[in-house]
Amino acid sequence: MRQTRMYVDLKEFNENIRKIKEYVGDKTLLPVIKANGYGTYVNKDLDTLNQFDIVGVAIVDEAIEIRKLGYKKDIFVLNQPFADEIEDIHRYDISVGISEITFIKKVIEGNTKIKVHLEIETGMNRTGIKEQDLKKIIDLVKESPNFKVEGVYTHFSSADFDDEYTKKQIEIFKRAVPIVLSEFKNIKYIHSSASNGLLNYNDGVSNTVRPGIIMYGYEPYDNGLEKIKTKPICKLVSRISYLKELDAGESIGYSRKFITKEKMKIATIAIGYADGIRRNLTNKGFVVIRNEKVPIVGGVCMDSFMVDVTSIKDVSVGDEVYIWDNDKLTVEEVAKLSDTINYEVICDISNRVPRIFIR
Repeated sequence: MRQTRMYVDLKEFNENIRKIKEYVGDKTLLPVIKANGYGTYVNKDLDTLNQFDIVGVAIVDEAIEIRKLGYKKDIFVLNQPFADEIEDIHRYDISVGISEITFIKKVIEGNTKIKVHLEIETGMNRTGIKEQDLKKIIDLVKESPNFKVEGVYTHFSSADFDDEYTKKQIEIFKRAVPIVLSEFKNIKYIHSSASNGLLNYNDGVSNTVRPGIIMYGYEPYDNGLEKIKTKPICKLVSRISYLKELDAGESIGYSRKFITKEKMKIATIAIGYADGIRRNLTNKGFVVIRNEKVPIVGGVCMDSFMVDVTSIKDVSVGDEVYIWDNDKLTVEEVAKLSDTINYEVICDISNRVPRIFIR
């Protein structure tokens, strides 16, 4: 059992879900568990998934993994799939978002029936059916027996900071939804809002929301959890594997990026960039050891990095090291030091790091 691991608190995750449900009222939750549950691996726990009537992923392979795990309810792939995935989409009873015309034509030309959500382009300009093309796409889909339309959706690009633009997106979606509903009578899921959207907007037509990072207890933007006070579910922990004392003038790590100016005690930590620790934390990141925040010194290596533990009394090989503990050191702080966002910090933790579920 590797001494580096991520603890994932499923009790706290379920409490976060309760808070989100309370906030959104009677809307259906379509939890986004793509990228291995944003790095948490909650997508690998069937008991956790079974509380939901539908879950959302990014790619078909992620949906297949969940189906093979034993999840029997609806699975929705948010992103436009590829034509060579059509058979698997049918075989594993997956719903997919569609908007790309060559994919739609491939389904029409074949003999395979699939379940779909129509994606409306409202301003993200990633994928989606433009408003002026909606009727043409509806006619194509409606004429083919190979489509079962179960949903209509869009995605807000700037619901955390641009009120004017988001309201324009909402207006486009509100014009599109009645057109879709007039042609397809059994639409189960109407959705536009991921974490930012569900916190800040009600589009007036959706019956479903797509919580993402707020389920895991992390902020979608600065102070983004003031409305729903979800709590972080993960702690990333390693251990000290080696201790040494260095005199002034000695170098630490590759390329001698840190030179000691005085006598120092240095600890080697058994986790590195192959595990997801970003190299730009070199000489500016921190960890928590024995409840004390201490600095990273020298370059982050593939399998380890070094920290200055001179100030810690009785430090020992085997002591736990918190890469983030959600108290003295948060994922958001690590993200700022890494010049990135909290999403990336969590998602980047590799499969070399075991996830330990707390139930």
